[in-house]
Amino acid sequence: MADERAWRDGGWALVALFLILCWDFSGLDMSVMHALGGPQGFPWREHWWTRDVLHEGGRWMAALVVLIIVYGVVRPSAMGLSRSDALWWLSMTLLCLVLIPLLKHFSLTSCPWSLAEFGGRAEYVSHWRWGVSDGGGGACFPSGHAAAAFAFVSGWFVLRDRQPRWARWWLLAVCVIGVLFASAQTLRGAHFPSHSIWTAWICWVVCAGLSAVRQRWSMPLGRIRIKSSGNG
Repeated sequence: MADERAWRDGGWALVALFLILCWDFSGLDMSVMHALGGPQGFPWREHWWTRDVLHEGGRWMAALVVLIIVYGVVRPSAMGLSRSDALWWLSMTLLCLVLIPLLKHFSLTSCPWSLAEFGGRAEYVSHWRWGVSDGGGGACFPSGHAAAAFAFVSGWFVLRDRQPRWARWWLLAVCVIGVLFASAQTLRGAHFPSHSIWTAWICWVVCAGLSAVRQRWSMPLGRIRIKSSGNG
């Protein structure tokens, strides 16, 4: 069962990877940004809805959800989980919340609003051209703000065995909020669509991979306990 699930998770990741690569090489990133902005910049950059509600408010929401998961570690019975499950959930979430900004920090890709055609000074360079600077400030790939939603996909991998109904609702909420956060940053000119899509993919792969490893660790221990109890 665990192996089948790991293969299924990996299969979804491969399908998503193919679709993301198709998007990357289609040139649609620039088409979307040209539809939203121009030489004067992006009209939605400082709008209260995209800047204050979905960007700044999104950060506070993410912090609140982390605190709720921390509470689950302290009082796991309140969430219907074991302490190890809650701790695993917290660990995967924090790893994603750290990994995405770390990748972003070392990226040479600048944000769309930094490009010359949108009022900046950088020239567009694909994020696939590793080590090639676009002349701007860089540090814009993948999307850090999208991680404020997609990092919580970790909950799906923890809840699906214990509370499958809640797991489905959790995954749906993460996807909807993630799309909202990603859309806001695209409207503001802060990120290309692909920046947020890659964030979602990385978070999924990290959580799926760690969950598969955890299942592998727990299976032999379970067999040992069963064998021991039979000898007793």
